Amino acid sequence: MNFKKEHFSTLPDGRRLEKITVENPNGYAFSVIPFGAALTSFRMPDAKGRIENIALGFDTMEAYLNDPHYLGATVGRFANRIANGKFTINGREYVLPKNDGDHHLHGGVKGLSKVIWAADRFETRDSGGVTLSYISPNGEENYPGNLNVTVTYLLNMENELFFKYTAETDKETPVNLTNHTYWNLQGAGKGTILDHLLTLNCSCYLPVTDALIPTGELLSVEGTPMDFRRKKRVGDDIQLTDGGYDHCFVINESSVLDEETLRFAARLFDPISSRSMTVFTDLPGVQLYTGNFLDNVQGMQKEVYPKHSALCLETEHFPDAVNHAHFSRPFLKPGKRYESVTMHRFSV
Repeated sequence: MNFKKEHFSTLPDGRRLEKITVENPNGYAFSVIPFGAALTSFRMPDAKGRIENIALGFDTMEAYLNDPHYLGATVGRFANRIANGKFTINGREYVLPKNDGDHHLHGGVKGLSKVIWAADRFETRDSGGVTLSYISPNGEENYPGNLNVTVTYLLNMENELFFKYTAETDKETPVNLTNHTYWNLQGAGKGTILDHLLTLNCSCYLPVTDALIPTGELLSVEGTPMDFRRKKRVGDDIQLTDGGYDHCFVINESSVLDEETLRFAARLFDPISSRSMTVFTDLPGVQLYTGNFLDNVQGMQKEVYPKHSALCLETEHFPDAVNHAHFSRPFLKPGKRYESVTMHRFSV
């Protein structure tokens, strides 16, 4: 594996932030920065061997500081939305910042995506990566407990990129961590993802209110624009949604990848480049977000990211699960360890 460390930014207090790049011998490479434990790029070849970046990102720290779209970020403590910014643990109500209208989104105003993580590289016989760690103090964004969090990015010789999360707490608290990378398999800044072909291993989805809060129902995708059980153009039914997809899908309990106990969640294919990305996870849901709020964002190397120029596949516990007893319960207790793994397998 090949490692490269380069200066990315100097903070006002004099601390230097480095960008770390990990590359395997096949020409697949990812880069991360400690701010938000963010994936800034992922490079891979197309069918003709041309290597391009397929993940949206920025060149400067200022752009990440002012980014409302969470490009590449690790988000939490609770990814996605919490209705009215409230939840209850053992009879005590906690009130969180409302940074999405009347609701709480992706950990709040200063969630894990807006803090500096410590970063350490590592290498094994057939893989290499970066582990980033952060201690979120008790009361940060009004969440209870000191939360010790790590996220590990690992790239192996089989062109598989792993996101591995751990967390421990000294007081019961919600934990729901995900990665918010925007993917365009044709290349970042190259058109939209409307012609990408998407498959979701999901027979049900979570309907939402106008504010994108789950109603609590689990509905069949049969006969709806949400049906991606067979590969379909992302743009085929997008006009039947309210501005695009921003919905959580329930991953079917099948297709287990035995060695990692991961389930097949999604497959994305670009017919122009022949690049393919297949997602496996041990989490119950995957949020399909089609970049509905991207508004000609100025990205790296003068790229421009318009609406639908990329999509996210955010593996997660269900949105607002803290307020729905029949959803999987994302509460972490002292003495327990939160662990989750998501893997992206790339090929041409």
